Amino acid sequence: MRRTGLALIALLVLSLVASGCIGGSNDSGSSGSSLKEETLIIFHAGSLSVPFKQLEDEFAKYAEENLGVKVTFQDEASGSVAAVRKVTDLGKKADIVAVADYTLIPQLMVPNYTDFYVLFATNEIVIAFTEKSKYADEINSDNWYEILARPGVTFGFSDPNQDPCGYRSVMVMKLADYYYGKPIFETLVEKNTNIYYNSSLIVAPKEIQVKNDKVVIRPKETDLTGLVESGSLDYFFIYKSVAEQHHLKYIELPKEINLKDFKMADYYGKVSIYIGSTGKVIKAKPIVYGVTVPKDAPHRELAMEFLKYLLSEKGRDVFKANYQDFIWPPIAFGNVPEEIKDEVKVEG
Repeated sequence: MRRTGLALIALLVLSLVASGCIGGSNDSGSSGSSLKEETLIIFHAGSLSVPFKQLEDEFAKYAEENLGVKVTFQDEASGSVAAVRKVTDLGKKADIVAVADYTLIPQLMVPNYTDFYVLFATNEIVIAFTEKSKYADEINSDNWYEILARPGVTFGFSDPNQDPCGYRSVMVMKLADYYYGKPIFETLVEKNTNIYYNSSLIVAPKEIQVKNDKVVIRPKETDLTGLVESGSLDYFFIYKSVAEQHHLKYIELPKEINLKDFKMADYYGKVSIYIGSTGKVIKAKPIVYGVTVPKDAPHRELAMEFLKYLLSEKGRDVFKANYQDFIWPPIAFGNVPEEIKDEVKVEG
C-alpha cells in the first residue's frame, strides 16, 4: 500500500512538472511572453519616413529590454497638413504627431488637441532629378528655372493643401521672382496650375488643378520620388534629406530662396500663402519640424517614452545617419511634460 501511495505521489509530481506548474519551464513561461504588448499610432510627414522607420526599430528593442514592453507601430505617413487633420477633422486617435512645419501644431492643434510641441529638425528645399532627366547635364543653381520652363520638361511638387513641402515649393518659386528679378512664379506655377498670386499673397485653392501635363502634383512629396526614379518625371521640389536618402541627384538653391537659413527669415517672410484646405495664411520661414503627443493619445505613457527617445542623442544620431539636421537641444513650447524636460530647452 505504501509503495502504491509513493508511486501515485511520484506520478503526480511528474505530471505537474511536465505541465509547468512546479519549476518546469516551457515557451509560454518564458520572459518573452510576459512582455506587455502595445501598439503606438504615429502620424508623420512623408519626409520623416526613413528616419522614423529606423527610430521605431531601435525604440522597439529599447522598450523590450528596458521597459518590458513589446512595441508594434501603426505608422501612417502623409502630408503634414493631412496628418494634423486626421486628428482635428477626422477624429482619429494618435500617440505621436510629427510634422514638417511645426507651426501647424500651434495653428491647428493647440489648445483643443494638444498643449505642447517640440521643434526638433530642419531641412531645405532642393530640386532633385536623375541622369534620365532632360537636360540633367545642364541644370544648375543659376539656370534651373529656365530648364524647368523648357518645352518637354516636366516637374512636380506636392499638394499645398496637404503638405508643407508643397506650399514651400510654391513659395520658393515666388521668392525666386525677387531673387532673380524674373517672372518665375508666373511661368512655372500660374501658367500650369490654378494656384495664383493676388498682389499680396499666393492663393492655393481648396481643389488644386493642373492645366497641362507639364506639372505633376501628388498628396505628399515622397509620392513623386518613384516617378523621378523611373524617368516618367524629370524634376521635383523636395527636401534635401529625402534626395540624399534616395540617392538622387539634386541642385541646391540660393540661401535667399531655399528656406534653410535662419538669418534670412525676414527675407523669406516677404511671401505668404493662403491654404484653401485650412483657410489659414502661412508665411514663408526657415524649415523646422515639430512633434507632439495629443491629449487623448491612446498609449500616452509609452508615447512619452518614444518622444523622449526621439529627442535624445539616440534620435539625433538616427537623423544624422539619414542626412537630416537635428536641432540640439530640441526646443519645447507650451505645457511641456515632465517626462521630456531633461531632453529639451523650454521656451514657453
